[in-house]
Amino acid sequence: MPNYRYQVKGNDGQISVGMIAADNATAAANALRAQGNHVLDLGAVAADAAAGGLADRLRQLNAGKPNMKHVLDFTTQLAVMIRAGINLRMALEGIADQSTHVGFKRIIQGMKADVESGKQFSEAIARHPKLFGPLYVNMVRAAEVSGSFGKMLDRIAMNLAQQIETKKMVIGAMIYPGVIGTMAIGVTVFLLTFVLPKFGAVFEGKEDALPWATTFLMGLSAFMVANWPLLVGFLFASAIGFFFFLKTEMGAFWWDRMKLRAPVFRVMFRSLYISRGLQTMGELINAGVPMLDTIAITGDISGNRLYKRLWGTVFAAVKEGKKIAMPLTKSTLFPKAVVQMISAGEESGKLGEVLDEISVFYAKQLRDNIKAVTSMIEPIMIIVMGSIVGFIAMAIILPIFKMSQIVS
Repeated sequence: MPNYRYQVKGNDGQISVGMIAADNATAAANALRAQGNHVLDLGAVAADAAAGGLADRLRQLNAGKPNMKHVLDFTTQLAVMIRAGINLRMALEGIADQSTHVGFKRIIQGMKADVESGKQFSEAIARHPKLFGPLYVNMVRAAEVSGSFGKMLDRIAMNLAQQIETKKMVIGAMIYPGVIGTMAIGVTVFLLTFVLPKFGAVFEGKEDALPWATTFLMGLSAFMVANWPLLVGFLFASAIGFFFFLKTEMGAFWWDRMKLRAPVFRVMFRSLYISRGLQTMGELINAGVPMLDTIAITGDISGNRLYKRLWGTVFAAVKEGKKIAMPLTKSTLFPKAVVQMISAGEESGKLGEVLDEISVFYAKQLRDNIKAVTSMIEPIMIIVMGSIVGFIAMAIILPIFKMSQIVS
């Protein structure tokens, strides 16, 4: 007897899904209606799919969790289908059928069920805050009120695409120094624990004639070889302790502050937070979201607790009837020129347009800063690695050279 997957709406208005065995689709539908349900969707399930729960789970694990790229593809497809005149329910059903990610497909099907039960689309996506953040939800909510759903989805898709690109650039700029630094530490540890100990017999009994650099490195090498279990345990415990420290509020504030003070990276992070905050604020203002909600959301997605605290100060000031630019003038997190342009936008009533222009400028500046940081890091890391390896090499070669002169 074949199996059929169904989606029904009960007398209480609740949507439920499941599987039922019947001779044919008509018999399955009649059986569901006999239980007092209104059949919303009914489809045959392939024989191997009925027992494919484990396979679906394995595919879901291999695919990983849905990410921002899946949300971007979903938003782009939905915008195209809405502009083509397809209703929201059919659009969600079509996107779900085409989705190859098992987990995200189920999320879309859940949103479709919410829409069919009478909920707004903004309510449906708000149930998945890890995928659809407050910016996305509020822009959709504003579009539902204004009726510009298709255009708003296009703007959301553009915003998501820019976020993905920016994230890739920042991560790329951080990976390079991390790889070079790891190589430098690995080479240094190898020289101290495997190379230097082999010269111990050569320098034995001649400690008084060795240069201070050689004496220091030989002592450090002997200490590392003798106590490597303790050192590994200490480093492991320190890494775990540092990780949990960053999870605390104090640690998170310290880390966010360090990102804005690091000599090479501070300009890049400053441009990132300004561009992200002002772009979000401009998008929400242009979408018609209330100003207090806009400021609160801008603080939540700022990505840095210092900027979040600043936006909290702006929220309190605006709530009292003050201008946005007023609390920004007292902070060093925003350049004076940016604050002046925000003030001019408030006075002219074109704040959304001004914020868009500023965010575009800082997005370009962020790309330039990332390129500059990457180009600066390469020679710096080469110099550091060369200095370390050269110091160790000289500490080994110099005493050997002196001893060879004495022998000759």
